Formats: sequence, structure tokens, C-alpha cells
Amino acid sequence: MGGLMFYWIFWSFWVYLTFLVDKKNPYRGKLSAIILIVLLLSNLQFHLRGFDIHASGLFLLVICYTFISQEKQRAIIYYFICSLIVSIGYVTFHLFEIFDPVWIIFKKEWMMGICFGYLSILLQKTLKGRLLITICGTMQGEFLYAYTLSKFPFPYEIGGFEYLDVCALISALLVCWSALENASTYIQTHYHFFEKEKQKSS
Repeated sequence: MGGLMFYWIFWSFWVYLTFLVDKKNPYRGKLSAIILIVLLLSNLQFHLRGFDIHASGLFLLVICYTFISQEKQRAIIYYFICSLIVSIGYVTFHLFEIFDPVWIIFKKEWMMGICFGYLSILLQKTLKGRLLITICGTMQGEFLYAYTLSKFPFPYEIGGFEYLDVCALISALLVCWSALENASTYIQTHYHFFEKEKQKSS
């Protein structure tokens, strides 16, 4: 069933942000509202110039552009380059799936989640940056892929549930990876602290 992974992951994010994250966190309210709006818009779609577009995907793209526009000029240029790399990779993946599906060795959603999650980790150092270039790049890739398919008799919904599943999975993998990175930093910091305490006591 398309969208099942999206609903599970996004509802989990919303519950965590709403009930478990510290209320003083500046991103808590914004992210909770964004996730809730995406969930509400997931079944809404419209037709524009021959393309079927899901409102949730378009909303995510606008939000990403808004966050990126608040950065410094050099950072905006780098975000643009990174998202363009992700977009090209996203379209290439889908085209290879059509013309040479043999190389899809396991479930497509997981292959895309791992590939683009790893790519965003290589391109950005922070969780915020990784999420922005991933969502922005994949959604731009959706438009480019739909435009490519428009030359053939293949119907395609931009930002549909198939895309939302992949987007949610990549986001979950990036959050888990970020948690592991922070956990290792926390352990190293406290390990050195305890080592110093032992040295002082001895």
C-alpha cells in the first residue's frame, strides 16, 4: 500500500516533536506544524499544465526554499549545487529503473533511501542541511522526471505516495544517522571526562 511508510514515519516524528522534545527548542513548533500540514495535504492533488501534482510534495519544496533563502548567499549557492546533484541522481535512478530494472537488487524504496541518504551525508555536515538538500533535490527531481516522461505515454503523479514513502524513509535514516553521530560525540566527551577524573584521583 503506497503511503503506509510515509504515514508511520511522519506520525512518529510528529508525536516525538509534540510530546517528547523540550518545549524551549526553537524548531519544535515549526517542525510539528510542517509535518501536520504535510499529513493533511497528502490526499490533495491538482492538475496543472498536463501534470498531476500532490500538494504535500509541493508544500515541502516551498518550505525547503524558504529555509534555504534564510541562509547566507554563499550557503544558498552551495545548497543549490547540492540539491541539483541530488535531483540529477534521483532522475537517473528512475530512468535506470525503466530501461535496466535488473540492477534493482532489493526493494526500490530502501535502495533509494540508502543511496540518497548516503549522498546527503557526503554533501552536508548538519542534519538540517541534509534534510533540506534531500527533500528539495528529490522534489525537483520529481518535476524533471515527470517532464521527461511527458514525452512518452507514461502517466506520473508528482510528489505522490511513492515519493512520500521514499522521502519519509530518507528522513528517518538521516535522523537515525545524526543520532548515532551525536551519541558517539557524547560518549567520547564523557569518556575523556571520566579518564581525566581517574587520572586526578590517582
